[in-house]
Amino acid sequence: MKTRITELLGIRYPVFQGGMAWVADAKLAAAVSNAGGLGLIGAAAAPGEVVEAMIREAKSLTDRPFGVNVMLMSPFADDVARICAEQKVAVVTTGAGNPGKYMEAWKAAGIKVIPVVASAGMARRMERAGADAVVAEGTESGGHIGELTTMCLVPQVVDAVSVPVVAAGGIADGRGVAAAIALGAQGVQCGTIFVCADESPACAKYKELVAGAKDTDTIVTGREGGAPIRSLKTKFTRKLAKLEHEEVSREEFERMAAGSLRKAVQDGNLEEGTFMAGQISGLVKGAAPAREIVENLMAQGEHLLRDLLTERGITIE
Repeated sequence: MKTRITELLGIRYPVFQGGMAWVADAKLAAAVSNAGGLGLIGAAAAPGEVVEAMIREAKSLTDRPFGVNVMLMSPFADDVARICAEQKVAVVTTGAGNPGKYMEAWKAAGIKVIPVVASAGMARRMERAGADAVVAEGTESGGHIGELTTMCLVPQVVDAVSVPVVAAGGIADGRGVAAAIALGAQGVQCGTIFVCADESPACAKYKELVAGAKDTDTIVTGREGGAPIRSLKTKFTRKLAKLEHEEVSREEFERMAAGSLRKAVQDGNLEEGTFMAGQISGLVKGAAPAREIVENLMAQGEHLLRDLLTERGITIE
């Protein structure tokens, strides 16, 4: 499947692996890129030297394009941005802020800049700032989320900008790929399904929880503080959700939540861990190699796009 995204980035398949904090490391990113998609290293709040080490490791594992997701709220964002330019990574995706002040340096390094957006207005601002494409991420996603669903967000972003749009949120099989293309997207970004990739560093408990989840097994916390996060329902996340409606200071809430993702990814800590995952978790049935995940997404999606009406018994007169 050739799209504006595959042409822009020189990749085989229009599939991005989300830049998930503590999950999207060099090995996972390289595996997805080797499979023909775009692997992303999640910089999150890591110091610059840690991100640089991951970039160098990924370069040793693949000769295909890969990228770095830069969290602009990170105290190390300036260092990470500089390192991305110095290392001339193929792609930078951004979240939680405006990448405008880094755009000149990234462009000079030949980097394609693809911000993650949650509204059409934000997409227009990113295009004016020089973005090469945008990821329109719906509220179905795991981790930090906006308010609009993917079904509503993607076509409005497509209509709002001239750059290619990548759809994210609620995509875990070929049906999601086909739906995204029908909405006007030029590619898809998936996160939750790659948590369960064989190459993912997420611990066995995390993968087990995602693979065993039902459609109603996620919860959103942090709405009261303006930073909503979608995770799997656990005793801990239910406690966080309850505390939001009680007389607990924002500082106390953040203290409890601090470090909870690391505790989930590395330790499988059910008492203190936040297992971020999207609403699509119910479609993830178990672990699989990254290559198999990418190839299944595309094979199913292409098949559906070719034969959808016939298979559904729909005729147009």
